[in-house]
Amino acid sequence: MFPPVSPGIPERDPAWRGRLVGVAIAIIVLWPMLVMAEFKPWILFDAQSLAATWNFLASFFPPAHSLEFLQMVARATWETIAMATAGMTLALLGAIPLTLLATERLSISRLGTGRVARLAAAARQLIRWLLVLLRSVPELVWALLLVRIVGLGPTAGVIAIALTYCGMLGKVYADILESSDATACDALLRNGSSRLGALLYGALPEAAAELVSYTVYRWECAIRGSVVMGFVGAGGLGQRMDESIKMMAGGELSTMLLVFVLLVAGADGVSGMLRRRLA
Repeated sequence: MFPPVSPGIPERDPAWRGRLVGVAIAIIVLWPMLVMAEFKPWILFDAQSLAATWNFLASFFPPAHSLEFLQMVARATWETIAMATAGMTLALLGAIPLTLLATERLSISRLGTGRVARLAAAARQLIRWLLVLLRSVPELVWALLLVRIVGLGPTAGVIAIALTYCGMLGKVYADILESSDATACDALLRNGSSRLGALLYGALPEAAAELVSYTVYRWECAIRGSVVMGFVGAGGLGQRMDESIKMMAGGELSTMLLVFVLLVAGADGVSGMLRRRLA
């Protein structure tokens, strides 16, 4: 039971000093960063900025809805989905074998002594550095480079997504498998199973829901990334949005933004359905 509070004495949070010090430290640390980033939100409320914002937003209504324009948006939307899906498929083809090599839980050399052999540990570290390299370069930067190599179009976007997301998926898959229960994997490996067999029948049944949830989330991110990469010439909905922005066609932009929101909502619905089936 809590001790009774004496009447007339106000209650005081015993941790108020620590919280106050924490807030002060956060302000001291963040303030130079805000100054360096030239963060000036009051510019948004300047009379000239407000007038420009109002004129631009007013052009959003009504959204463009001509049949020819909607057909073009449908083709660009399908191109965006295809770019994201193809890129994710290539990323998975690279991430799965790299996950097998990078996951210590699937190492056969540790079964006898409990420690991974030096050569295997060195190889595993090299694989993890490769994953770091792939995911450290944003897909937009890869797209900028690849557009110069393969030219304008979705090919640059597909390869850019594949490279960046291979690093992301491989790293997170390995972390998820490392944190799962090792009993089933160890039993399979001790009885002569391959690493792939230990993954499919030992680790996946426990970690499947989390792996699928993260994969679908990354597919949703790939759709968003495909739209952004369209602004640098990788095709799809983003390239059409860039053209509409340059022409100040607010109605067209409004329609494409609505389609974009529906795309993300649809991906979220797919993720929820898969999680419920695997639960």
